[in-house]
Amino acid sequence: MASELLSALEFEKPIVELENQIREMRGASSRPGVNLDNEIKSLEAKVHKLLKDVYTNLGTWERVLLSRHFNRPHTVEYIQHMITDFHPLSGDRHFADDPSMIAGLGYFQGEKIAVIGIEKGQKTKEKIHHNFGMPRPEGYRKAIRVMELAGRFGIPILTLVDTPGAFPGVEAEERGQATAIAENLEKMFTVPVPMISVIIGEGGSGGALAIAIADRVMMMEYSIYSVISPESCASILWSDPKMADVAAKALQLIPAKALELGVVDQIIAEPLGGAHRAHDEAANLVAAAVKANLAQLKSLSPKQLMDERYRKFRIMGNKTLS
Repeated sequence: MASELLSALEFEKPIVELENQIREMRGASSRPGVNLDNEIKSLEAKVHKLLKDVYTNLGTWERVLLSRHFNRPHTVEYIQHMITDFHPLSGDRHFADDPSMIAGLGYFQGEKIAVIGIEKGQKTKEKIHHNFGMPRPEGYRKAIRVMELAGRFGIPILTLVDTPGAFPGVEAEERGQATAIAENLEKMFTVPVPMISVIIGEGGSGGALAIAIADRVMMMEYSIYSVISPESCASILWSDPKMADVAAKALQLIPAKALELGVVDQIIAEPLGGAHRAHDEAANLVAAAVKANLAQLKSLSPKQLMDERYRKFRIMGNKTLS
């Protein structure tokens, strides 16, 4: 209970405290002669109302924090829930394998699918192993290798995006980080199969876009998708990363704005209180959205898919071409 309160965001703490009280009261009710059912129901109603009130009135910075929530489900969890018989593939055939980029083949509701996603890791050792979800060049080269493989065999592709951005280290630059991302952007327009991308947490800069050139791009309700992180934006504009909340508001990071601008095609609702409160329910909502969009895309020929994908990104920000 104490750990839940520690991992909760500031605006979540009143909710978590009430939920802890409910658990304690349920424990007490299990004793002979103790009945706290009415009190428990009253507190549950209060929690439900508080959840609706809090999450209906979230600020932009609070949404940013939710996209990075400690307990938010990551790529590996979505794969475990949605994909059966998943076989990960390793290596970029040039340098090495990048654990931050998960890529492989499996089955989605009985049909073959290629899944590529960026994994942050949950615990400290996992985060270090996955480089905090910041892919290196070999990660992006692995991703496009699997996409091209799926293209040759007519297998649809699903990408799951959750990254603060591509790894900015010297070794990544030495191995061609910018080139790897640029090549992905170019090659993804020529993959002749249905491609769906879901922003499940953070979608940061070119590091996210490098696996998100898709026929359908969707954002989860409390995810963000931006050309730059709020902290980096604040550092550039005001030389103070502590002004990230101001930058977040200026960047208008909310999914509704991305949908309005045509940057994404759909917003996937999350369970009340966010995906971190109900992992299975969140995965079910993502699966339903993926299924519906795949059904629409399967009716298009490879040429139609590639033509429409190119046009989709070509007209972004230019109403005269729409």
